[in-house]
Amino acid sequence: MAQLPSNFTILLDDAGEEFDPGVIKSDMERGLAKMRVGQSRVVVNVPATLLFDGAQAAADFEEWYFDTIRRIGVFTWVDPRTGATRTGRFKDGSIGKLVPTIAGYEQSKRTVTLEFLR
Repeated sequence: MAQLPSNFTILLDDAGEEFDPGVIKSDMERGLAKMRVGQSRVVVNVPATLLFDGAQAAADFEEWYFDTIRRIGVFTWVDPRTGATRTGRFKDGSIGKLVPTIAGYEQSKRTVTLEFLR
């Protein structure tokens, strides 16, 4: 299985974690709505910013994205919050726009969303 390359830094100022609880809600005429668990597992979304040092690091990442995981593949990565190894993918296969932070792409970043099943 592919592993997320390590030639970049995950910026923690944009990191977070979000999931849909998978609850089915039935509104009642009176009182509180009834709820039940609709899914045994939920998809967790982890927004993150990947910071690349040098134009070559960004190019290497794109090569891995297109050639190794073929945009939609599953890969392992280290969760920045827990340190656990997760198996997941990029949400909707998207890696966002490459944005230079220093002229000449000597440093650049991409905003991505990683997703995994919990």
